[in-house]
Amino acid sequence: MLLQLGDQSLDLSRRAGVMGIVNVTPDSFYDGGATAARDDAVAAALAHAEAGAALVDVGGVKAGPGRHVDAATERERVLPVVQQLRERSDVPISVDTYRAEVAAAALDAGAGMVNDVTGLSDPDMLAVVAERPQAALVLMHHGGQIRGRPFRPDYHPDVTGAVVARLQQLITKATEAGVAPTQLVVDPGHDFGKSTWHSLEVTRRLPELVALGHPVLVALSRKDFLGEALGSDVTPQQRLEGSLAAAAIAVDRGVHLLRVHDSAATVAAVRTVEAILDRRPPATALRGLV
Repeated sequence: MLLQLGDQSLDLSRRAGVMGIVNVTPDSFYDGGATAARDDAVAAALAHAEAGAALVDVGGVKAGPGRHVDAATERERVLPVVQQLRERSDVPISVDTYRAEVAAAALDAGAGMVNDVTGLSDPDMLAVVAERPQAALVLMHHGGQIRGRPFRPDYHPDVTGAVVARLQQLITKATEAGVAPTQLVVDPGHDFGKSTWHSLEVTRRLPELVALGHPVLVALSRKDFLGEALGSDVTPQQRLEGSLAAAAIAVDRGVHLLRVHDSAATVAAVRTVEAILDRRPPATALRGLV
C-alpha cells in the first residue's frame, strides 16, 4: 500500500491518511464558498497540512447540482492554487476533476493524484494518467449521479455487491489502458446515486471494498446520510460528530484514506482509533510509570 503521488509517496500499509478538502468554488454545500478566493484556498490547504493531513484535494467544480463550469474556468480556479501550494509546501496534492485536460495541467503543475468522482466519464482521462506513471487515480462509484441528486436508486440484490462489481470493472479498464494497478485508489461514492440506507450499508461492509486490494478512499465528511442518521433538520454545519464517528468506523474496517473538511479533528480521531487497534503507539505513554 505504497502510493506514489508525483515525486512523493504515501505509506498506507498500517495507518490511514486524512485528505483535506479545498473547494475553490463559490457554491460548496458545506462552507458556501469560504475558500473560493485563491489566497483563501491556499491558506486552507496549508492549514490542513499543519493539522496533520497527509494530502489535500483541490477542486474547482461542485460535485453536486450547481451552475455549469466550463473547462477554462475550472483551470483558472484550480491551477494557480496547485502552483502556489507546490511552491509553499511539500504536502501532496490531489486534484478533484473529471476533465482530462484539467487533470493533465494540474499533474504537470505539481499535483500527484486525480480524484475523478464521475467514474471516468471523460474517455481521455486514462491516457492522461497512464502517460504520467507517478500519478495516482481515484476510481469512484457514482451510481449514475453526475452533478445530480439520486431519485429512488435501486441496486439488486444489494448495493455493496453492485459497488464492488462496478469498481472492479473500472480497475480492469484502467489497467488495460496502462495505468499501474499500484496507482489506483477506489471510492464507494457515499451519497452518490445512493439513498441513506445504501450509504449506511456500504459503510458497514467496507471490508468488501478493502478486499479488492487497492487503497480505499471514503468521502464521508458532512454528508447527507450522516445528517439523516440524526434527523432531517441536521445541517451540514451540525454534522461534525457524525463525521468523526463514521471516520472511526471506516478506519476500524480497514479504510486507507478519508476525505474530510475537518482535518485536525479527524486526525485526532484516526490516531486514537489506530492506537486502540495497535497500528500506532501512543504519542505519550507515561501514565502509571512516573
